[in-house]
Amino acid sequence: MTDFINVNKGNILYLDQHVDRKASVFFMRVEWSLEQFTIPREKIEEYFQTLYAVKYSMSFRLYFGDVKPRMALFVSKLSHCLYDLLAHYDAGDWHVDIPCVISNHEELEPIVAKFGIPFHHIPITKENKDAQEVRTLELLASYQVNFIVLARYMQVLSDDFVAAYPNRIINIHHSTLPAFVGAKPYHAAYERGVKIIGATSHYVTADLDAGPIIEQDVTRISHKDTVEMMVRRGQDIEKMVLSRAVEKHLERKILVYQNRTVVFS
Repeated sequence: MTDFINVNKGNILYLDQHVDRKASVFFMRVEWSLEQFTIPREKIEEYFQTLYAVKYSMSFRLYFGDVKPRMALFVSKLSHCLYDLLAHYDAGDWHVDIPCVISNHEELEPIVAKFGIPFHHIPITKENKDAQEVRTLELLASYQVNFIVLARYMQVLSDDFVAAYPNRIINIHHSTLPAFVGAKPYHAAYERGVKIIGATSHYVTADLDAGPIIEQDVTRISHKDTVEMMVRRGQDIEKMVLSRAVEKHLERKILVYQNRTVVFS
């Protein structure tokens, strides 16, 4: 990889690597400047595939830093993750476009309107789920969406929908799963007297909440914490963990292998 960059007058700006000795797999993320690169950008992927990837049985992905990814947000009724993501977007913290927000409820439309982003209400029932998912996929294609963030979207996506965006749908859920399920997990955790709560962000797969984990965090609680305090602290962790996961995805610092992730610093 470094030889390919060097002989074509590229300048390496970042390089990190990891060896999974158990699986005998080498991982690398490398970023380089094209300022004096001798291969035209539209030919780089073809050249590397032909001269190196085939020879060394490499799998690779090539991204250009000046191309903004397009991120769609899926929401339901809870607003904490949505507010946090939109705040990062509005502040210009991330190199990303948000062309649309999609929801199965209408409650959050006024929030999205403040940011000037198109809001699409697509209600889901057992009877219309298949048709509405087709409609949603068509909508995403029209916006040229690259990846999706489920900002506390309370619907299970079908296997066909997930297959359309492999390792490109990011979810967030509280760490009380799978012990405490249902509409009020923090209430159940409170009754059980748990001492640690947290959140997990992962890529969505056909196995519910079992996709490759990107980011996690926890906080300790005690008998002094009320249910309301637990909910507030849990939501704080959820939005922080989700934002970190989105940032890593935008930076192209996540490699997925066998339902695990290598997340470079």
